Amino acid sequence: MAVVGATASGKSALAHEVARSLTNVEIGTVDSMTVYRGMDLGTAKPTRAERDEVTYHLLDLADPSEDFTVAAFQRAARDVEEARRHEGGGLIYVGGTGLYGRAVLDGLTIPGQYPEVRAELEQRAEVDLPALYRDLQERDPLAASRMEPTNARRVVRALEVTLGSGRPFSSFGDGLEVYAHERVPQIGLRVPLEVLDQRIDERFARWMDEGLLGEVSSLAARPEGLSRTARQAVGYKELLAHVAGEISLADAVTRAVTATKRLARRQRSWFTRDPRVRWFEDAAEAAAAVRDVLTGSDANVGN
Repeated sequence: MAVVGATASGKSALAHEVARSLTNVEIGTVDSMTVYRGMDLGTAKPTRAERDEVTYHLLDLADPSEDFTVAAFQRAARDVEEARRHEGGGLIYVGGTGLYGRAVLDGLTIPGQYPEVRAELEQRAEVDLPALYRDLQERDPLAASRMEPTNARRVVRALEVTLGSGRPFSSFGDGLEVYAHERVPQIGLRVPLEVLDQRIDERFARWMDEGLLGEVSSLAARPEGLSRTARQAVGYKELLAHVAGEISLADAVTRAVTATKRLARRQRSWFTRDPRVRWFEDAAEAAAAVRDVLTGSDANVGN
């Protein structure tokens, strides 16, 4: 099953406590940045003590110098699922990276990567994104209709796949707006935005006290460097700018906290659109629902 919600909503703590209280239940972390080794504090990665209490999967899969993909995550998650099925144990997926979650829970067909094509398209996008979007409209009008013309990342990706694979991007699936039959029950934890904002403020301050700046400085000093995807991690991106001498530490912290709050709102919107999520505002009630699913007590939520 899966526990979803915005960053700082308390979903990870909820999943941990449920898994700790039951027999043979493990956790699969669904996060695009906890896959990176050495990126620990600012990704809210479970601590060593927590990992001693509960077995966690899908952490530390890649070096920060590597570009990690949705397809690679999907393959790793399938391996974990198969192992858990073979062992006869329970698994709770928990995390806030919506696309990674959909790839795992819905078994999305993930198109391939075409780096050379993407590099050329990214250069074109910087010069004339509207022209690039018109190109997509001609080659794959359905894909174009599913995205904003100003979303450079999505326009580039759709054209990358269309040109690289020789088939329309939209032919790989119905798109993220279509929700398949529920394969995995999902419990959502939702808290008021003002509470979420306060938690984000307090959490980032705690991370700074615990050494997040030192962690980022160590990553920046690595001779291998950081990949394009790793350096986009919220919190790390802003502190990396400070380490590079581009902004003050105070500005970096302010920007990081603001970016995290924006991320939380995007995550709320993403998960709220999914009609299959069963929402709770009370953490205890949500935990009880998760236990019911894992123990087979709630026939209304699934198996």
